[in-house]
Amino acid sequence: MSVAYMTHPLIKHKITMLRKETTGTNEFRKIVEEIAILMGYEALSDLPTRDVLVKSPIEESMQPEIDGKKLAVVPILRAGLGMVNGILALVPSAKVGHIGLYRDPETHEPHEYYCKLPENIDERTIVVVDPMLATGGSAVAAVDFIKQKGGRKIKFMSIIAAPEGVSALMKAHPDIQLYVGNLDRQLNENAYICPGLGDAGDRIFGTQ
Repeated sequence: MSVAYMTHPLIKHKITMLRKETTGTNEFRKIVEEIAILMGYEALSDLPTRDVLVKSPIEESMQPEIDGKKLAVVPILRAGLGMVNGILALVPSAKVGHIGLYRDPETHEPHEYYCKLPENIDERTIVVVDPMLATGGSAVAAVDFIKQKGGRKIKFMSIIAAPEGVSALMKAHPDIQLYVGNLDRQLNENAYICPGLGDAGDRIFGTQ
């Protein structure tokens, strides 16, 4: 459907903080969550609403509330977990699924090891989250799995992305909405985003 590149100064500032190799695990984790909130505010701006009767201390009136089945948030494990609480801060009632993928160190191809989605996934707006969109292989595979389970209204959120990843994801799934915090320059020979921020999963969880 579309690709939206974030331009808000707060998002840009926080991404710069993520890039710094001196940013520690605790701070990195908090900033990822904050960026997810800011990006989620934009990504969820088109949620459907319906009018319901509300009685305030002054009077009764018709007021909007979110309509339809509860939102589904689906992180790509493990780095995507860092963005989940940011979306839940906006929509606490959202259901959470998980997709586990690992990248082959030689071929860089994704392999699934876990996939569990909320019930009635075909009736939900689905927000897939992964801090980094590099080759696009994992992103394409994750959306494939969701569609195989019946998911249709899919939004994908990444904090940073490489042009190669954006192209691959939108070529494979032109019907989704993609939200990118920053479009970086390119992938290097090891398929890492440049200038990037290192391995997001390692930096979120304090591993090597």
